[in-house]
Amino acid sequence: MSKPKKVAILTAGGLAPCLSSAVGGLIERYTEIDPGIDIICYHSGYKGLLLGDSYTVTPEIREKARLLHGFGGSPIGNSRVKLTNVKDCVKRGLIKEGEDPQKVAADQLIKDGVDVLHTVGGDDTNTAAADLAAFLAKNNYGLTVIGLPKTVDNDVYPIKQSLGAWTAAEQGARYFQNVVAENNANPRMLIVHEVMGRNCGWLTAATALEYRKLLDRAEWLPAIGLGRPSFDIHAVFVPEMEIDIAAEAKRLRALMDEVDDINIFVSEGAGVEAIVAELQAKGQEVPRDAFGHIKLDAVNPGKWFGEQFAQMIGSEKTLIQKSGYFARAAAANSEDIRLIKSCVDMAVECAMRREAGVIGHDEDRGGVLRAIEFPRIKGGKPFDIDTPWFTDMLAAIGQPKGKKLTVSH
Repeated sequence: MSKPKKVAILTAGGLAPCLSSAVGGLIERYTEIDPGIDIICYHSGYKGLLLGDSYTVTPEIREKARLLHGFGGSPIGNSRVKLTNVKDCVKRGLIKEGEDPQKVAADQLIKDGVDVLHTVGGDDTNTAAADLAAFLAKNNYGLTVIGLPKTVDNDVYPIKQSLGAWTAAEQGARYFQNVVAENNANPRMLIVHEVMGRNCGWLTAATALEYRKLLDRAEWLPAIGLGRPSFDIHAVFVPEMEIDIAAEAKRLRALMDEVDDINIFVSEGAGVEAIVAELQAKGQEVPRDAFGHIKLDAVNPGKWFGEQFAQMIGSEKTLIQKSGYFARAAAANSEDIRLIKSCVDMAVECAMRREAGVIGHDEDRGGVLRAIEFPRIKGGKPFDIDTPWFTDMLAAIGQPKGKKLTVSH
């Protein structure tokens, strides 16, 4: 195939600290290589594609695309739309009854004269992109789809590192750096820090690691109550580990008696199966999104863990804090900017030779940066709790590692 004459960009799914930078990076790279290639951006992800709602990337936007690296969120907008969920697309008014969303999307791309579609999103977004790419190929539309992996969970097979995850860990640590000072607002305080991560505990673990690095750089004055033990993490719970609540409560109560506060980091997906079973036993309906995922804000794992431990460890006050929206809406840090640039450059290189796939360091191919075949992309990659930096951290805070679980998806 010849090089593209027109490309389109869309971002989809939840936010991550890479979307704005990835869009800016794609615009910059195309402008550097061939400013004659037209660029449009679909507004609000697949929703904009179905509705034909797009921005034209003007000379002014190209000239100032560098500004996007300094912002979080996605300037072109996101939405959670699944092209294979026909019923949901009809309900939202994105297609008419009897229409096929994939065909509507494909026809819109043809109408707009698009040769290459760049999707920036997590496993759901790229699964949707894979479905669309397969539909386009099957029906001879002659379009190329190239994805970029975005997820703060860092849980996409076989991609070594997803865009935005490093920044989310750093920002979650900064968030808790302020919250932790609540430990002296009340005697016997229990603080639960809920971190994003539906099925994967990587972000919770990485956030805890980054937070403890901040503690390592601090100077302490125990003589007046400013000691590290009160500010440290006392437990980290992720979906991949077995949690013995009774045993942990006994350990944490002893710590509470000693330091007068307890700080727990917990993944939003930890203990969800137990929570859902409890809600269903009470006859409560568990709400789900268009992709069939349980809406975790309705389940509220942080609150559940707080309630489980509060009485058992003798807490006088319990504070539940969630860093998710703070972390995921941040602008990319320098580490992520470097990763985004390398992936964006590869994405444009692949576009010029019309090579489809999701750009990432392929763990199954020696970590080489390449366009990974769409059928090999899937979410739900678990965090390995035997990772040395994680086991070292648990040992440092005195927490037994616990049995490794096989997380169901």
